[in-house]
Amino acid sequence: MLPRAALAADDSPKAPRFSLEYMDRAVSPGADFYQFADGAWLKNNPVPPDKSRWGAFNELQERNWQLIRSILESCAAYTAAAPNRQTREVGAFFASVMDTNRIEQLGFKPLSRDLKRIARLRSTGELFRLLADFHQRSIGGLFHPQVEPDARNSSIYALRIAQGGLGLPDRDYYLKDVFAKQREAYRAHITTMLKMLGELATEAAAHAGTILEIETALARASKPRADLRDPAANYHKFTIAELERLTPVLPWKTYLRAHEVDKIAYLVVGQPEFLQAEDGLVKKRPLADWQVYLRWHLLRSAAPFLHRAAESENFAFYQTVLSGTPQPEPRWQRAAHVIDGSIGEALGQLYVEKHFPPAARARMNELIGNLKAVFRDRLQKVGWMTDATRSKAIAKFDRFTQKVGTPDKFRDYSSLKIRRDDYWGNVQSAAQFEAHRQFGRLGGPVDRTEWEMTPQTVNAYFNPSLNEIVFPAGILQPPFFDMAADDAVNYGAIGVVIGHEITHGYDDEGRKYDADGNLNEWWTEADGKQFEARAQKVVDQYGSYEALPGFKVNGRLTLGENIADLGGTSIAFEALERALAKDPSKRKLIDGFTPEQRFFLSLAQIWRTNWREDELKRRLTVDPHSPGQFRAIGPHVNLEEFYQAFDIKPGDPMYRPAELRAKIW
Repeated sequence: MLPRAALAADDSPKAPRFSLEYMDRAVSPGADFYQFADGAWLKNNPVPPDKSRWGAFNELQERNWQLIRSILESCAAYTAAAPNRQTREVGAFFASVMDTNRIEQLGFKPLSRDLKRIARLRSTGELFRLLADFHQRSIGGLFHPQVEPDARNSSIYALRIAQGGLGLPDRDYYLKDVFAKQREAYRAHITTMLKMLGELATEAAAHAGTILEIETALARASKPRADLRDPAANYHKFTIAELERLTPVLPWKTYLRAHEVDKIAYLVVGQPEFLQAEDGLVKKRPLADWQVYLRWHLLRSAAPFLHRAAESENFAFYQTVLSGTPQPEPRWQRAAHVIDGSIGEALGQLYVEKHFPPAARARMNELIGNLKAVFRDRLQKVGWMTDATRSKAIAKFDRFTQKVGTPDKFRDYSSLKIRRDDYWGNVQSAAQFEAHRQFGRLGGPVDRTEWEMTPQTVNAYFNPSLNEIVFPAGILQPPFFDMAADDAVNYGAIGVVIGHEITHGYDDEGRKYDADGNLNEWWTEADGKQFEARAQKVVDQYGSYEALPGFKVNGRLTLGENIADLGGTSIAFEALERALAKDPSKRKLIDGFTPEQRFFLSLAQIWRTNWREDELKRRLTVDPHSPGQFRAIGPHVNLEEFYQAFDIKPGDPMYRPAELRAKIW
């Protein structure tokens, strides 16, 4: 039996189901289909004060957080022996977040040991030894290390080093005039935080200038985000000796020895030019500058987990200035985010026991099978592809696997020590646990049972190295998946999501991975050019959409997600038509709308979104997804079936001439 304190917290919001009440029928679907499908909802659902945007994903996630809150509070209520390890781990972590008295008493004391270590640095070798320790505890700086399946040998894990080390969201924030105000606010924020740490005002201001100079140099050396989307252009294999010759100032053996992986046969570098520029920067600037830089990255990494003053100042810049969010989420909800990101599978095991019915997995597998059948037929018939490439495309497709709901086995956190009175310590310990787990398997076989998302996540993904599509339990709820809804609504929502993830296997990135999940050019040159020509039409279409005055969608950055949206919508619609042909009794009007109309309305409704302007600007800069309003209409205007469903004709604003319609799959 749960402790009494937990029983009152299980009052979760209603599921945000598909609804005709969201529509604005005063708007013609041919004039503005997004407003027609979502106008009433957009008018009546402003962004809450603790959010930077508000949409269908957020509504479902908010409901999910309430379910998770009940779990967290029930776990924390066990002050004596908990019934199982997961309850003990989750409960202790949550208690540490909610013990604000303890956190206030500590102030900046949790950082004192690391601050002293930074102050004692006397060489570049010592700097990199400390940097390795910081990276293991999710404290950023200089570059980003990650253990992942080798893109050219997906059966084993490799270490990948990529550009990084910035405190602002993207290189553009340092280099473009449009973000000048954010840069100055960043300078002021750094100065304020350093003064809070004990520096004099003049010293803090000077150090803020040093940090901006270093990060601006790193930004100039960084590739634009759209260029990072080419996996082949961002794969460079080096031995340790070769990397040391490329960047002789950077002590890689020292760094790797601190991770206990200095015997690895090779590592993968994403952007060698970035590391070369960093090598010159480390040689040029005195060690004292790097001590300032590391002190800042320690401070900004830790601030969300420290006392109120530090946490509030961090929020004021990173959430209010950069995203426009006026106030933070409730503390329990911030705790839920952190626990989900730290020991998410322990929380997930408790979540699925309460909130994931087996019937949902069975129905999802059926829907996935229906959409896979459509896509396989498309591969067999697509007219622009030659038989040489087609046979390999089908071979890859036949190796597709799927995961639904929850892992078959959950991560074992039993070696991780979590205390009820050490919030920042728990965050670091969890990060270090994961880093040791990851670095410990370098060169070893890839675990194909692992998930990249926790079961409670409201999202889905395609993994090109494992050639798999994955749908966590969190997204298998309304409005995406509704066991009580008609087929048209489900095919227009979760069906489109399924089709989206399938299509990712053949988008501009996914198509470069073969049936074994290896980065490998398996297309004929002619077919590759055919694909690129069609992809350019997608770039052009989405690049014409203006989200704000002067801020258009980056057609190159969003290309993969837009291709997935286009393909997902098209194959989901065909799968619905096949289901209706198989059971004609389902072809009927519901609330005055045909199944085809309800399909497109359902699709538009899952992308309903209201934005804060600063957050929309940030997303247009860093997010590979187009804003929701364009995901709601982009796929529609490429399908003849959409025009037929709503009697949209040439001359209507929503009509797109056939020669301009972007189609690949």
